[in-house]
Amino acid sequence: MSLQQNPILVTGATGKQGGATARRLLADDIAVRVLVRDPQASSARALADAGAELVTGDFDTPATLDAAVAGARGVFLVPPAAFGPNGWQADLEATRGIAVIDAAKRAGVEQIVFTGVASITDDAAWGQAGKKSIEDAAAASGLRYTLLRPVRFMENYIMRGSPVDGIVDGVHRHLFPADQPLQMIAIDDIAAFAALAFADPDRFHGRILELAGDAITPIAALAAITRATGYPLRYHEVTEAEADALGEQIGNTWRLVRKSAGWHADIPALREIYPALNTLESWLTTTGAAEIEAQQNGDRRAAAH
Repeated sequence: MSLQQNPILVTGATGKQGGATARRLLADDIAVRVLVRDPQASSARALADAGAELVTGDFDTPATLDAAVAGARGVFLVPPAAFGPNGWQADLEATRGIAVIDAAKRAGVEQIVFTGVASITDDAAWGQAGKKSIEDAAAASGLRYTLLRPVRFMENYIMRGSPVDGIVDGVHRHLFPADQPLQMIAIDDIAAFAALAFADPDRFHGRILELAGDAITPIAALAAITRATGYPLRYHEVTEAEADALGEQIGNTWRLVRKSAGWHADIPALREIYPALNTLESWLTTTGAAEIEAQQNGDRRAAAH
């Protein structure tokens, strides 16, 4: 690992985006410090084994953040999701993110890269309000900043435990219209854009990047996954009644998706910045198909017993 520069602090490193970003920076020979609540957790130990410095702290304990950012040259910021029984907890999410930005300012950190969520409309039902407050704080901080706004993850096809998304019993259930192109992004590509921003802070200062790598209808996506895995899979477009039965927030999101123009990332422009940007097909070829196939194999074995 390079010892010629101060580290980049990666928050959320035991999660998807933070973990991918930490691994990408380490692979690029960049010194990485990761904020963890439990340094003995297996995910934290794996990062330490890969060369990351662990620092114990918590978004909800601001005093720990000052030690975490001390001596860092940049921060990858992804606060934990704040979603409660009554929907998005925007104030809590904003408080967490702004606390890190304030600590970074006090410590003389040079750069913030914040990853939030792609924009559809200004409707708070999509969960943008808290993230927008963090974006505003980053822009007003006086630090170099880059705002990443990823769309839906390709990895969501492997999600479990959600009333929508993932593939269960050969069916992918979701809110999106079956015949309209749906933008999506591989998580590793979010990490790639974060690494580019840290490598060239001046070039990416002040930029807002809506991130997607492909736009394909849910029906076509399931057909591609079927070809790649050999499993006959199909898409089920959740009805409005079904969405409402799953909860007010899901029903509101169902309606929001249909009254908006959807996500609007400029994929060709993004590919000019990062030519290796994944399509769904390339993601399936490299990692996705194997993971989905293993999951479906496990489901069949469980059903046989």
